[in-house]
Amino acid sequence: MPALSRACRSFGVAVALLSGPALAQPVAPAPPLAPLAYHELAPSAVQPTGWLRTQLGIMRDHSTGHLDETYPKLRDKNGWLGGSGDGWEETPYWLDGALPLAHLLQDKPLLAKVQRYVDWSLANQRPSGYFGPLTKAERQAGHRLDVQSTQGEDWWPRMIMLKVLQQHYQATGDPRVIPFMRQYFRYQLANLRAAPLGQWSEWSTVRGGDNLLVVYWLYRQTGEPFLRELGELLYQQTTPWTSLLGGRDWVLAAAANQTDAHWMDRHGVNVGMGLKLPVVYAQAHPEQPQLNQALRTGWRDIMTLHGLPAGMFSADEDLHGNLPTQGTELCAVVETMFSLEQAAALTGDLAYLDALERIAYNALPTQTTDDYESRQYFQVANQVQVQRGVLDFSLPFEHGMTNVFGPYAGYTCCTANMHQGWAKFATHLWYGTPALGLAALEYAPNTLTATVNGNVPVTIREETAYPFGDEINFVFDLRKPTAFPLALRVPGWCAEATVLLNGQALRTEKGGQVITLARPWRKNDRLTLRLPMAVRTSSWARNSRALERGPLVYALKIKENWQEASQAQEGRYYTLAPGSLWNYGLPRAVVQDPAGTTTVAAPPLGPTANGFYWNAAQAPVTITVSGRRLPDWQLSEGVAPQPVTPREGLYKGPVADATETLTFIPYGCTKLRVVALPVIP
Repeated sequence: MPALSRACRSFGVAVALLSGPALAQPVAPAPPLAPLAYHELAPSAVQPTGWLRTQLGIMRDHSTGHLDETYPKLRDKNGWLGGSGDGWEETPYWLDGALPLAHLLQDKPLLAKVQRYVDWSLANQRPSGYFGPLTKAERQAGHRLDVQSTQGEDWWPRMIMLKVLQQHYQATGDPRVIPFMRQYFRYQLANLRAAPLGQWSEWSTVRGGDNLLVVYWLYRQTGEPFLRELGELLYQQTTPWTSLLGGRDWVLAAAANQTDAHWMDRHGVNVGMGLKLPVVYAQAHPEQPQLNQALRTGWRDIMTLHGLPAGMFSADEDLHGNLPTQGTELCAVVETMFSLEQAAALTGDLAYLDALERIAYNALPTQTTDDYESRQYFQVANQVQVQRGVLDFSLPFEHGMTNVFGPYAGYTCCTANMHQGWAKFATHLWYGTPALGLAALEYAPNTLTATVNGNVPVTIREETAYPFGDEINFVFDLRKPTAFPLALRVPGWCAEATVLLNGQALRTEKGGQVITLARPWRKNDRLTLRLPMAVRTSSWARNSRALERGPLVYALKIKENWQEASQAQEGRYYTLAPGSLWNYGLPRAVVQDPAGTTTVAAPPLGPTANGFYWNAAQAPVTITVSGRRLPDWQLSEGVAPQPVTPREGLYKGPVADATETLTFIPYGCTKLRVVALPVIP
């Protein structure tokens, strides 16, 4: 990314940016946006290694790298290449993950593939500023028109493509992007009153925060006053997520109301996207602390009333309470992750970073198959079978395909949108800091190449088995000794972290903070962060308990019997039946002393057949504990209803006399599981 652009984003400075070969004309001074807590790095700054490289490589070799070849909706006459096919959300959704993946892997075939869509969009902007697939009127006319106002089509898919183009610019500095966005945003300002966000669909109204995010990003590049005016208009026309999240009545009503009244405001994917609106808008209004507070309040309330052990809220499709029989849509997972990545950069709030980590390492990997070709529309927390049926969802669908694994099962939005989850998580492992340093805010194996102090190149190799292991090593490569600040997140789950430099203890720090090491760094310096992972338990619906260790939630390992089938409308799919017993309770002694009553097997991360760890067979960590069967806890209508326990938290039904050894593995490694268990005497 150009150094000038990076500095502008860090400090909210209003400047003119390169537009073609010459500097743009200076614009009138305009108020800067609030400073960012952290700024994003180029998608190509991180080179994934280890297990993360394997995960992204599988995506590249399978659906993420080839969806445009295998999925007819994208493959045939694609509207984002000028054809009469898909012109709505699914192609931009796919690009929103495929483009950063291509830059993370520096994969030339995938880079060339996504570049076609970028080039077509940039080359086919209408004189008015409108862009995207040919409208109905243009197709009838047989050529492009100067699209105005209601001659256009839904604003929503263009919002996604704007995010794609922003990432493209961050990775390449393509000089076409800034004037392209400027022209489109002038078009929006001129036309949104006559054709507001809800003109064609309510999706644009509830998701306007994604549009606003890119408007403010461009304002940090150019400082053009009209963008502030456009930002106010977009905020006014977007669903009032600030008042919904901060006002609290909404989240309470969502727990009780499953009618069609205001259902778009309860739709889990919309909620995941809408979360960021208050803090995005707060950039332009730092004098209003209630904006940032709205997200803090809303996130806490959502997770209290609708939260599930893997870090996500129920979203099947609506917010639907906290019972572990509720489902969560895959689109909601990846969109919530993106909102948390943005909220972290905007506010620096550690709670969003901890929440992001929990979702990424628990909810995300469980919902796709090892080959990244099939996925579930809805995952379930206590998922003791995967079968067709309506189950316990707020939107069950008549085909009964929302819980099975398949390329197209349920709605196909997730087929296209799931790709951004891992890709954007990888690009947000690191951020830049306002002091021209670096911040490691999420942990995974990678190599970072960036600059510090404005223009000094540095490479940092992050060697770790995290999230399975508790040690992260940073190895520095610099041409000469250089002083710069390095920020490290100490997760909230960690009681006390130890920092070592070249093997010597440097400091200890309590969990729940970001620490900064400002010092000279030298070639081959080795900084070690140790985050001891003690076993603990957490409390969930109906006084159930889950085992946790470090960033991972653990679930009872259940043998999986897979079976393939086909459905006329939704194609190939997989069901899973349990091949072992699952109806167990945890003794009260485990809740009282989890570390003393459990045994952890966490050997050094060893090789697997393909370097992949996110399945039951290759789970690298296990926890064993004693438990006893609950014979009356049985399946009912396809799910395992959570047993009721009284307020003291002990299950009162029949409990088997025999004690058995139970094996728990990371939730993200499971497809069948029980994660929230009743407590027994």
